[in-house]
Amino acid sequence: MKLKRILIFVIFVIPYLMLGYGYYIHKNEIENIDNSKIIIINKDDFSLKLYSYKGELLKNYDITIGKNFGNKMEEGDKKTPEGVFNILSIENSSNWEFDFEDDNTGPIKGAYGPWFLRLNIPEHKGIGIHGTHNNNNNNTIGKKDSKGCIRMRNNDLLELKEEVTLNTTVVILPSSYDLLINNDTTNVIEKMYLKTINKP
Repeated sequence: MKLKRILIFVIFVIPYLMLGYGYYIHKNEIENIDNSKIIIINKDDFSLKLYSYKGELLKNYDITIGKNFGNKMEEGDKKTPEGVFNILSIENSSNWEFDFEDDNTGPIKGAYGPWFLRLNIPEHKGIGIHGTHNNNNNNTIGKKDSKGCIRMRNNDLLELKEEVTLNTTVVILPSSYDLLINNDTTNVIEKMYLKTINKP
């Protein structure tokens, strides 16, 4: 009778214990790999969402994107690129300077906020996710105002920076209007849009 109990324990209980331990190790490893989370940026609703590897929404932030519609084609077009990218580097930008247009103040220290999450985008080395100058640009969050980068509130950026690593996947989705612009080979739609926003 005792031998029977031992056999039952060996045959049925030990395998389940091993499976449970294996599941725990596997789950722990997945949650700690570099790219187990994914960022999805939606240009339609000016949002940056962070998801877990299970598809759970972890964070949801309002953002600023490029001033102009469409996929980024060249430097200076003020468009936010679209596609699947990854974080190339995480750089301390607290001392970086930038001279904004039309403000007549000259170079501003800390213009990019505390961190710059540089994206690995072919042919466009200067695109990233960054903050604002002393939160002074918070009134532009949720609008089209940047030169192509994704701008966040500094507190949101600090929170996001702790959640991501190098190689974290970043997906940037176009808005419906971006799709129209991208498929408009004659640039008629974009020209009409620019006329409406440049009216005196």
